Amino acid sequence: MNAVKKTRQRIQDLFSRKPNRFIARLLQQSAIVVEGTQALIDYMDKPSKKNAALVRDYEKQADEVRRILIDELNRTFVTPIDREDLFGLSRAIDDIMDYAYSTTNEMDILNVAPNDYLRAMAVLLHNGAEEIHLAMERLEHHPNVADTHAVRVKAIENNMDVLYAEALAHLFDDPRSLKDVVNMLKLREIYRHMFHAVGSTDQAANYINDIVMKFY
Repeated sequence: MNAVKKTRQRIQDLFSRKPNRFIARLLQQSAIVVEGTQALIDYMDKPSKKNAALVRDYEKQADEVRRILIDELNRTFVTPIDREDLFGLSRAIDDIMDYAYSTTNEMDILNVAPNDYLRAMAVLLHNGAEEIHLAMERLEHHPNVADTHAVRVKAIENNMDVLYAEALAHLFDDPRSLKDVVNMLKLREIYRHMFHAVGSTDQAANYINDIVMKFY
């Protein structure tokens, strides 16, 4: 092999993509969130201490993966993707699970029963989590497909905006007693948790869009 070919080979080796362990961590994190949001749907269908505890367990698992990712970021001098993007995407994915847990936790503490709006919100959240996970599966080798999944999250968030407005409008329809007012205030907080949870899927999608634009 002549000098030119050797130089060319060295350059190719230098810039060839190695497996991205940070994407692997984000993929692991998003997979847990998919399972956790399914557990949230199960809770909305059958509210119980057991189902609430299951959501909490997934939230703890997701937190642990995020801690490992942050530790690896701190130990790595040069990252294949901007560390700010990796950190922000991980945080947004983590927020999805945090809001899912805070929803079940407060519903359990405040003795709030699921209704049709909450069940529909939980399904939207799970759908958004699945799209984020699919995007992470495809980000490294099929970035344009990953971007498409991220864009689908935008449509899910738009559906959530409409559903949230409808839920609030119905909530304030006709309170007849102090008990109705108290229940109204409780539900408003729970709706807000779910609204922010879906908003976190949109934030994660924004980071994916940015990463695709900058690095792929």
